[in-house]
Amino acid sequence: MTRAELKKVLVVEKILDGHMTNVEGAATLGLTVRQMIRLKKKYVEEGGAQALVHRNRGKKPKHALSEEVKQQVVELYNTKYYGSNNCHFAELLEEHEALKLSPSSVRRILLSEGIKQAKQRRRSKAHQPRQRKPQAGMLWQIDATPFAWLEDRGPAFALHAAIDDATGTVVGAIFRLNECREGYSLVMQQGIQKYGVPLGLYSDRHTIFRSPNEKLTVEQELAGETKPLSHFGKAMAELHIEHIKAITPQAKGRVERLWQTFQDRLVIELRLLGAKTIEEANAALPMLLEKHNRKFAVQPKKVESAYMKLDPSVNLNHVFTIREYRKLGHGNTLSYYGKVYTFAKPCDFRFEARTTVEVRKTLSGEVLVWHNGQAIPLKETEKPVRKPMSKTKKAEPAQSRKPAANHPWRLAWNCRQQQDNTKTTAVQVT
Repeated sequence: MTRAELKKVLVVEKILDGHMTNVEGAATLGLTVRQMIRLKKKYVEEGGAQALVHRNRGKKPKHALSEEVKQQVVELYNTKYYGSNNCHFAELLEEHEALKLSPSSVRRILLSEGIKQAKQRRRSKAHQPRQRKPQAGMLWQIDATPFAWLEDRGPAFALHAAIDDATGTVVGAIFRLNECREGYSLVMQQGIQKYGVPLGLYSDRHTIFRSPNEKLTVEQELAGETKPLSHFGKAMAELHIEHIKAITPQAKGRVERLWQTFQDRLVIELRLLGAKTIEEANAALPMLLEKHNRKFAVQPKKVESAYMKLDPSVNLNHVFTIREYRKLGHGNTLSYYGKVYTFAKPCDFRFEARTTVEVRKTLSGEVLVWHNGQAIPLKETEKPVRKPMSKTKKAEPAQSRKPAANHPWRLAWNCRQQQDNTKTTAVQVT
């Protein structure tokens, strides 16, 4: 008998012996008087203390899992779903195996076989977390992390992603070989095309997001100069997105915790889909993002969205570009990284020679001139080929020539000689 059952027996026996009343016994056990009377009656009619023992003691519950199911769960974990946490494993069993089990049941089954969770549960943070933004679209957090997303089936590469601070919705994500500007630009394009333009963006201080010469001197500030921006920063300024650069990773904790979830779950999902290359992983990523958002996204405090609609005239391919300046040569040509370009079609604008123009290179490699908010496409042209100089004979040394008798050189020399002879004769006479 359990300790609680022994206490019931002791109280009932005292009531039957006249040492306690029904009211006092009920108060001692925390029961009502009617419950106390039923216990006393049960004790008397069914043969004493054994009547107060729970009837299911020693019996197997009807809803208990069979040994076959337990062995199936253990085998599936060891062969197919290894590395997943208890909650994710329970979800996968229901999704793929039609086995509906609670995470606690899964945990008990695995622990009975000596299988412990690969990763420890997250401990509570010492600092108080920052409150979410009240409206969706007020702030995005963006980051990238390299990881072995395909385990031993392929090399490690970087996942770029952005998450909405108010709802926890992953607005865009893409795999790239390394952390790069192109990856961040593609993530922003995905999110803007699907949800709209956010008011702010939170990132780290990578040189992709900021220019190395971002700090201005006092003289430059007094002269009214603005801070130089990176190519990504110029795109944010053109879309009127406030770009905030965090000093510590804890400042953008929303996206940092996203990496923990993805590294815990996304690896298993890609394994089940059989992804072996970065192309296959990117093809499966949209479906996995939808699944993640259904599971983890929350409702914002305010229903009104803070997203701004993208102007239909804005082409995002012309916004997320590399921007540099070149001077036009004669014939509207310009040199760009060792290649010569000219306008792909007749231009409505007239450019003078030596005019400085802004050249943009898109993510797809298209080169264009940006002028007055319009894109002028360029095409590569051949460099002018110079004709090789004809071979000439090497100059030979000229033959020595003596000046003629009437040459000025000789005349000047003869005059000096005559003057010298005259002086010598005069001296002899004297």
